[in-house]
Amino acid sequence: MTTLENTLKTILPTTDILDGKIQAHLDDLTKPKGSLGTLEDIAAAYCKARGTVAPALPRKRIYCFGGDHGVVAEGISAFPATVTPQMVMNMLHGGAAINVLAKHAESDLVIVDMGVNDPLEDAPENLCRRKIRSGTDNMATGPAMTETDARKALEVGIELAAEAAADGITLLGTGDMGIGNTTPSTALYCALLDCTPQDITDRGTGLDDEGVQHKAAVITKALEINADRITTPLSTLAAVGGFEIAGIAGLILGGAAHRIPIIVDGFISTAGATVAIALCPGVKDYLLFSHMSQEQGHAHILSKLDVAPILNLGLRLGEGTGAALAMGIVDAALKIYNEMATFSGTGISEKD
Repeated sequence: MTTLENTLKTILPTTDILDGKIQAHLDDLTKPKGSLGTLEDIAAAYCKARGTVAPALPRKRIYCFGGDHGVVAEGISAFPATVTPQMVMNMLHGGAAINVLAKHAESDLVIVDMGVNDPLEDAPENLCRRKIRSGTDNMATGPAMTETDARKALEVGIELAAEAAADGITLLGTGDMGIGNTTPSTALYCALLDCTPQDITDRGTGLDDEGVQHKAAVITKALEINADRITTPLSTLAAVGGFEIAGIAGLILGGAAHRIPIIVDGFISTAGATVAIALCPGVKDYLLFSHMSQEQGHAHILSKLDVAPILNLGLRLGEGTGAALAMGIVDAALKIYNEMATFSGTGISEKD
């Protein structure tokens, strides 16, 4: 049995056994019940995922997965594909937004080459080399990848989650780098969540109105050409996905298997989460969605998934930047849970 099947068997939905104790502790804190709103929800979700009523502050790690896309040949991006390896190198040298925000969040940051169309020969040793192939094929003319390669990419993410668990990591974050990757992400949403390209296609790295219309038409074409392959979550990922999106999905599956909560970044990472949920619905219990992307379809997708983002800052960068920012909110929620005084411990009078 492969790593993927073993992992899917291992993932269990969180149970309600601890709900009463977790809620009783939150209600005992010296405040009106529920007055810290989403912070209380985050603390409770983290405790349930970890299976504890006494959570330690998390050790954090963000994985930013890089990959190129053959569909860029269709003119669906405002930037050329050469920017992918250039930005990967920038991250490896500490110059990207995710480097700044991961450091601010006191999180490890791992940059993973899943399918960058460049050998990255001059990359420093901190590059995690897990390349499946040098970019996907053009999904507008056929499948983006084989099911074998899609499985391999998922299993890279699963293996990285296992490594993180062995290192004592207790909170994961997802990120991406790949020019053109809002296009496969949109195609995955359409295939897995019954959306239409016209409703959720947006500007990506900065397309004008005509460019958005062309991008939606390319996605429609890709879905039509691959219709016979869009049958299972794995075959759909292979038909219209990306290596970095598959890596994100695998990381989420692997994190859930090890009871590690995962903070999902923005539009592309949510596509990876959607694949993971399609493969194993119970994985949703382990997810926190960091922010509402400025990509117009993201609000629609989050509504379809019935999840609420932690932040709404108009971000649309990717890289894991939203996940890094949300990590600070998770820290705050757990500090409230752990450090705030209680009514029962102080003798302060509660509401009659």
